[in-house]
Amino acid sequence: CSLLLTSLGVKPGMTVCDMGCGNGYYTLQLAKMVGPQGRVLAVDIQPQMLELLMQRAAEADLENIEPILGQLHDPKLPAGQVDLILLVDVYHEFSHPKHMLDAMRAALAPDGVLVLTEYRAEDPNVPIKPLHKMSKRQIMKEFVPNGFKLVKEFDRLPWQHMMFFQREDRPGQ
Repeated sequence: CSLLLTSLGVKPGMTVCDMGCGNGYYTLQLAKMVGPQGRVLAVDIQPQMLELLMQRAAEADLENIEPILGQLHDPKLPAGQVDLILLVDVYHEFSHPKHMLDAMRAALAPDGVLVLTEYRAEDPNVPIKPLHKMSKRQIMKEFVPNGFKLVKEFDRLPWQHMMFFQREDRPGQ
């Protein structure tokens, strides 16, 4: 987890999103990384997870977290404002991936980055059920046709792919 966090390139003042935040493990860490001038948009479809997250944020005295109750087809993110969207082992769970990709793409700032981590389907030694894994080939097959361009990969996580995408139409392209 610490290697993943340090590899993101998060800076103070950024607006970041923890997509599928659950009880907020990454949300709380990101909130510390962006500092009081930054903000973390914590998206989940379960109100109970957001309640638990906000209790944990209050205990940690973190006030830069905005809980967002997303929908299966819409994360409810503000258009063009998000510097980084982090998806940790959640994309494969989306029931409406195209809708979610469209919405996340629209939410990214012009130079924003979507960081996808998913368990490696190519590696039989990863101790996760196959339905919770994705191959790089599958990821590329879904992201590229939906307006994303792979700009970086980090291959040093023990069990997961970590792939950085930007909008295909970002300025300067």
